[in-house]
Amino acid sequence: MKRLISLSLSIVLLAACNKKLDITPAGTPTSGNFWQNENDALSGANAMYSEFDDENFYGRGYWWFINASDDMVTGRVKAEGDNIKNFNSSFIGGSYTEGQWKMRYIVIKRANDVIKHVPGIDMNESLKNRILGEAYFFSGLMYFELAYTYGDARAGVPIVNRDSTIGDAPIPRAANVDVVYDYVAKELQQAANHLPYFDTYATTEYGRPHKTAAWAFLSKMYLYKKDYANAEKYADSVINSGKHALLANFADVFTIANNWTSEYIWSVYSNSQSPSGWGSILPGVMLENKGWGEYNGWGYYMPTKELYDSYEAGDKRREATILKPGDAFTYFGEARTYASTNSLSGYQFRKYMEPFSYANKTHVSPNGDHPTTDLNLPLIRYAEVILIKAEAKLMQGKNADVEINMIRNRAGLSSVTNADMTELKKQRRSELAGEWANRHEDLVRWGDAKAAYAQPLHGYSGAVVWPARNFNPSVHNVWPVPRTEVTSSNGVVTQNAGWE
Repeated sequence: MKRLISLSLSIVLLAACNKKLDITPAGTPTSGNFWQNENDALSGANAMYSEFDDENFYGRGYWWFINASDDMVTGRVKAEGDNIKNFNSSFIGGSYTEGQWKMRYIVIKRANDVIKHVPGIDMNESLKNRILGEAYFFSGLMYFELAYTYGDARAGVPIVNRDSTIGDAPIPRAANVDVVYDYVAKELQQAANHLPYFDTYATTEYGRPHKTAAWAFLSKMYLYKKDYANAEKYADSVINSGKHALLANFADVFTIANNWTSEYIWSVYSNSQSPSGWGSILPGVMLENKGWGEYNGWGYYMPTKELYDSYEAGDKRREATILKPGDAFTYFGEARTYASTNSLSGYQFRKYMEPFSYANKTHVSPNGDHPTTDLNLPLIRYAEVILIKAEAKLMQGKNADVEINMIRNRAGLSSVTNADMTELKKQRRSELAGEWANRHEDLVRWGDAKAAYAQPLHGYSGAVVWPARNFNPSVHNVWPVPRTEVTSSNGVVTQNAGWE
């Protein structure tokens, strides 16, 4: 696929290698006459990006896991997605989530090839460092995503020895998730050491990994590891770099014009307007099913009344985040009043609606079966880094009013004093609703999932749209390893307890 984009989701393409980069992935080069020169190094590096151009990587597939939270419902009946939301093991083996593990290990394999072979190539040293930084970044990021999705204190995920000659022999899972997190730390630290700052890139390189993106994910990883001192340290690395700032208006974050502004850290992005589609698929997945007859929205991941009602009075983020019946919006150049005949909850996420506001469909894919847009979909942004620092400080017994009030004040809310974890949790929910920040994982790591999911979810009318669910932390704090990985390894890769 030509001109690939970064962590793209077909959704897909992430802001890591965007289709602006004129990339032609080279498969998985490992031997023969490859790895001889600078062009080989570039081709090998670009091969890391190809898996991101799958709608399930950061799009509909993985989003079924995020959809488990109390912030959203599936919007329309989809048996596999419904079973995932209900923590029903019958979804194991389904098409949407079965490939998550494999796709990430493909990226890891290609990153390992780069790290093994590129140092020996005679080439421009600055470019060599950047390419190695990309590989360490993707290795660390993929292991991080695998770790918190499938790993816990009982078992981590397999760590591939990049110097091994064993080949494709199955690898047992790491003893626990902290072993994987420690590995992630080493990879992302190497990435930060090798990578330049984003503002040194020419626009043709936008979407490649950069230094503060590595620090941001280090900070989030340490938050998940509950190493709060290091979470604060790496959040400060991002903050003190002086490379980022909050935009003045929250709603402006979710506009095409601001794809690469100061709040950007790492996103899903593409601007290659090919007939097959381009950019992030999530806005189209969240759009009204059949798009009111104008475009092929898929009608999934609809906000709940619980999310809408959780916003504090006067919070500007609520209306910027959620469309409710009667709200005015612009749809392909026409003024409309929001109403849905398909949404299970009656609401829709507004955050990603801007690409659908332009006449002549200039910012959406011409392929209605692949409803992508050229809006950056944030995977981590500066506001989340500020909230990571706030949480890390609170968990160390420190005052986090400065950070929390930065987020509150932009939302039009007054400052608070002596903010606690209740306030922090509210701000994460209000700020990051409907984003890859992943409220389900937040509820899990806070120990709040069981109580939250024991309550039914409601729609705009007040009617129950999703019944209460039985969440067992000893089982459901992690998702099941794809059944294909367990069976194809002859049991060397074990299943998470309770998901057998």
